[in-house]
Amino acid sequence: MILVTAGQIQRMDHKAINSFGIPGMVLMENAGRGALEMFVRKFGPLGKQNLGKQSLGKQRVGIFAGRGNNGGDGFVIGRYLMEKGIMTTIFLLSTRDKLTGDARANMLLAQKLVEKTPGAKLIEIPDANILARQKNNILHQDLFVDAIFGTGLNSDVRGFYKEVIELMNGSKKPVFAIDIPSGLNSDTGEVMGVAVKARATATFAFAKAGHILHPGNQHTGDLEIIDIGIPGFIVKDEDPNLFLMEPRDIAPLFSPRKFESHKGSFGHLLVIAGSPGKTGAAALCANAAMRSGTGLVTLGVAQSLNPILEPQVTEPMTVPLPETTGGCLSEASLAPIQTLLKDKQALALGPGLGTGTATQTLVKKLVQETLVPLVIDADGLNCIAGSLELFKSRKAPTILTPHPGEMARLTKKTTKEIQADRRGIATQFALEYQVVLVLKGAQTLVCCPDGKTFICPAGNPGMASGGMGDVLTGMIAGFIAQGFTAEEASMAGVFIHGLCGDFLAEKTRFGFLASDMLPAIPKTIHGLL
Repeated sequence: MILVTAGQIQRMDHKAINSFGIPGMVLMENAGRGALEMFVRKFGPLGKQNLGKQSLGKQRVGIFAGRGNNGGDGFVIGRYLMEKGIMTTIFLLSTRDKLTGDARANMLLAQKLVEKTPGAKLIEIPDANILARQKNNILHQDLFVDAIFGTGLNSDVRGFYKEVIELMNGSKKPVFAIDIPSGLNSDTGEVMGVAVKARATATFAFAKAGHILHPGNQHTGDLEIIDIGIPGFIVKDEDPNLFLMEPRDIAPLFSPRKFESHKGSFGHLLVIAGSPGKTGAAALCANAAMRSGTGLVTLGVAQSLNPILEPQVTEPMTVPLPETTGGCLSEASLAPIQTLLKDKQALALGPGLGTGTATQTLVKKLVQETLVPLVIDADGLNCIAGSLELFKSRKAPTILTPHPGEMARLTKKTTKEIQADRRGIATQFALEYQVVLVLKGAQTLVCCPDGKTFICPAGNPGMASGGMGDVLTGMIAGFIAQGFTAEEASMAGVFIHGLCGDFLAEKTRFGFLASDMLPAIPKTIHGLL
């Protein structure tokens, strides 16, 4: 699903009106009519947001309309509600004389209908004093339509507008938002001081990033996209670069397996992982790759750890490698690893590997010299944190899978700074170093070297436990070994990993383990096909 920013949708609207010639009033009419249809579906007797035994026609609907085009959409909805015989009050958060353009035109049409519709009202509320006098009237409404601010909001909500939003939220009445809940930043999902908490939102042409990104997703409610008639070529010219992953994006990546297939048909992955106390990370990674459909997996570990890991990985093969006196891999492992890589399609590097000086040297040389696609996670990332320029000279695709703490070490920022601008920092990093960056966490991001970013909607807090990232690394690396591109493997791994977590959360919301994910992987893939 395409996600757009405020600037992109404004440019699309401008081109549709001024270059293509669709009148703004037509776009606004399409928006209001489409939103009304969604409103009736959601809050009518058969809608999942219905209000009980009373029909929608007996409910009182209060529309809060701002001075801009979002308010204009609200006036269109008000007209249609009045035509349906629904008791409608439009609260204009301004005075009539301050409206201009299409918003004013639709206000005048709504006003004419108010004059001819028993019980309908259009009430001006230009300041806090009048808001206070109208409070009881407002609270007698059964539902609210939020048409105050649109996608252009870029500063905190203050004054009596803030009071209006707090009044709506405090009423506990259902709120239907037009385009985006008022108070949300449409590009980041940030709450600009205060924001409407909507049960449902009708947005126009495309979903906005702020609908999906946290905390905006907690304010949007059920989201539907209303087609208002912007031509496709205008969208194509804008070249959107932010997307929400959907099952239809992932399912086509899995082709039916041919009858004559054998284990060599689905790639051979090499995993370099593990250190004393962290053998589980290596096992989870290797086993996850097998569960993801990889034909063969070889796990390279420090020699003294091989007897410990062999019982943990029944299907993957193990290879003991030279180690330091502390039981970690050293630079002496480089030549054996390079030999192992000669018939491999991908390398997964880092889970539980350790960060000793000798291991850091090994990791940097592998990054520099490995000619197959490389997935780096966990300690592998920590080992390379001070040598990021090595990524720019690589000849094969590179995927990094940091959690926010690891991302902070890579960028020399704080975790708080990373979390405050996840998309911006991750997208820029992927562009600068020409890697695929998988920034883990709630709403994991897949950022590609061409500037495109994909947001994963799957996953849940129950996955916040040790080992989940090791499973993800194995899945992504396993998909690459099977022939997926780096971008495809990252998207498939992240999305299916999240779905596995959601499957487990159906039984318990917490307490499931990373190892519980393993048998869910093939079932989840099968469910997509």
